[in-house]
Amino acid sequence: MPAFAYQALDASGKTQRGVLQGDTARAVRQTLRERGLNPLEVNAVDEKQQASPLGRRGLSATQLALFTRQLATLLNAGLPIDEALAALGEQGEDERARSLVIALRSRVMEGAGLATAFADYPESFPEIYRASVAAGEQSGRLGTVLERLAEYAESRDALRQQMLTALAYPILLTLVAIAVVTGLLVYVVPQIVGVFASMKQQLPLPTTVLIGLSELVKRWGLLVFAGLAVFVFATRFALRREKLRMAWHRLLLRLPLIGKLTRASNTARAARTLALLSASAVPLLDALAISAQVVPNLPMREALRRAAHKVREGGAFSRALADSGYFPPVAVRLIASGERSGQLERMLDEAAGHQAKELDRWLAVLTAVLGPAVILLVGAMVLFIVLAILLPIFNLNQMVK
Repeated sequence: MPAFAYQALDASGKTQRGVLQGDTARAVRQTLRERGLNPLEVNAVDEKQQASPLGRRGLSATQLALFTRQLATLLNAGLPIDEALAALGEQGEDERARSLVIALRSRVMEGAGLATAFADYPESFPEIYRASVAAGEQSGRLGTVLERLAEYAESRDALRQQMLTALAYPILLTLVAIAVVTGLLVYVVPQIVGVFASMKQQLPLPTTVLIGLSELVKRWGLLVFAGLAVFVFATRFALRREKLRMAWHRLLLRLPLIGKLTRASNTARAARTLALLSASAVPLLDALAISAQVVPNLPMREALRRAAHKVREGGAFSRALADSGYFPPVAVRLIASGERSGQLERMLDEAAGHQAKELDRWLAVLTAVLGPAVILLVGAMVLFIVLAILLPIFNLNQMVK
């Protein structure tokens, strides 16, 4: 069924835009009138417009989790795929997401499978989705696979939100501290300390250092800020090279607290992805190849690829992970027990859950350490400024003499 982009006025006179499916433009106009809208324009959406309704950005993590959960619910309720997609295309406030759903339904109505339809939009549906859905369609367990995909997407989104929340407070506190200290050095300190400098007497060392810092920030502050911005941009550009990024990721793994966070988050991603693909009846070697792609850390990704090569040669998966030295021992032992007992899928879930808890614990430690550390640092800087101002006052009689 073709799709039509419309522009209509609601009862309050506001312009509403969206996409509807219908046999003809006239039928779409009638549907809009039944909804209390006065159609202004109704234009057919051609195939080129449907080809990439979201552009290169694709669905966000939250949108993907919501879409997967809704689609799984509708399919498990007994609706055919095309009707489920039609129902999803009629709801939601995001016009571009609705356009994507309508484009997916159009592909399904043409006779393509859901995995094939997903493959037309790789920016929205990663390979893990396409492989899992393809296996679910072949095994007749598409609803179950989509439920697990929804849980996977929700857990990944929750993990991302958790890390952002944990780091937001220290970052915000650092930015506020930098702004406060810069304001003191630029506007407050020169007016107060300048009085002592005009006396042309020898000032205490803290006061001399403070005056120098104030002059440095006033004269070269913008240049230093620009230099930092250039440094950050150059670093990001340099990290596009795989060798440099590999070295940087190795360094992250060696850092005391950051290394534990990196190991836990990447192991949780890999284990959860493997568990999902195993439950979806995806072959282990294919599952390992897909799981490696969802691991951001390059050394750990390369370790997973080497593990896949060893498994292909008949080796044990857990032994290959242990030999790399990058994966936490607890996760490796859980996977090894799953291989021995024939319950690899369940133990992968256990390993992912354990690493998620470890990540929670280390994020709590990081938040607990960074917050007070920044406060102490700001307090020390303010104390230094206060002492630099008060010391000349304490010695004022001697300076006058």
